[in-house]
Amino acid sequence: MKNRRFTTVLPAIALVALMAAPVILVGGCGKSKPTVLVLATTTSTQDSGLLDVLVPAFEKQYNAKVKAIAVGTGEALKMGEKGDADVLLVHSKAAEEQFVKDGFGLERAQVMYNDFVILGPAADPAGIKGEASAVGALKKIAASRATFVSRADDSGTNKAELNIWKAAGINPKGQPWHVETGQGMGATLAITDQKQGYTLSDRATFIAREGTFNPVILVEGDKALYNQYGVIVVNPDKHPSLKLNTRCAEEFVEYVTSKKGQELIGAYKKNGVVLFHPNASSETQ
Repeated sequence: MKNRRFTTVLPAIALVALMAAPVILVGGCGKSKPTVLVLATTTSTQDSGLLDVLVPAFEKQYNAKVKAIAVGTGEALKMGEKGDADVLLVHSKAAEEQFVKDGFGLERAQVMYNDFVILGPAADPAGIKGEASAVGALKKIAASRATFVSRADDSGTNKAELNIWKAAGINPKGQPWHVETGQGMGATLAITDQKQGYTLSDRATFIAREGTFNPVILVEGDKALYNQYGVIVVNPDKHPSLKLNTRCAEEFVEYVTSKKGQELIGAYKKNGVVLFHPNASSETQ
């Protein structure tokens, strides 16, 4: 706060009263009046429980109310294009970079990472357990015609899955063994369990739901399964009539990439396992 020089002399009584009055300082985008921030994010940040840790701390510090809308990354990016969100927390780097390149986002900053895993029944009819290559695993699933359950919702997870199928030289769409749910990760895991099939999941949601279904991790560790998250402020110049809450969006980015935000992310665990690894950088990644 800047020092101010008073040019008038206050009456003694008024001065004593002023000095005795409590000083309330409310920082952040909300200042003395709460403000609403619309956050479009992924189902993985919601299903894993991370938002339950990150959001309340932000709201308290910045006097803001966060309206979090959990959808697939593709849908979140579309919301940004339409001006239906102030800030995005998503996980599909190529699509995020294109979003910024097209002028819909001000800048992309990386926040955290985890990885994807390929799940399936313990019996493993396709014989993929321990396969070092995600591509090799999907080739075996296709060759055995074992059930594979896809989110098919243009989410970051779905985009990663499609990239692996493409690298395998296989188009599973329309195949009788390929099931499309069009739903989030939690629902897709439940359907995978019901059908005793295989699926690709982010590790965080799997760990958060572990013990509630039967599929187990069969393939992990391939670099193709790396899962980076980024945060983007929606460009207000694209939506001049909508009055986006850009200041609060920028402070949300500062918050999740700050020491405090990064510590909250790194300390969040389920079943003793860290679900997201903070890796914010001052550079756009």
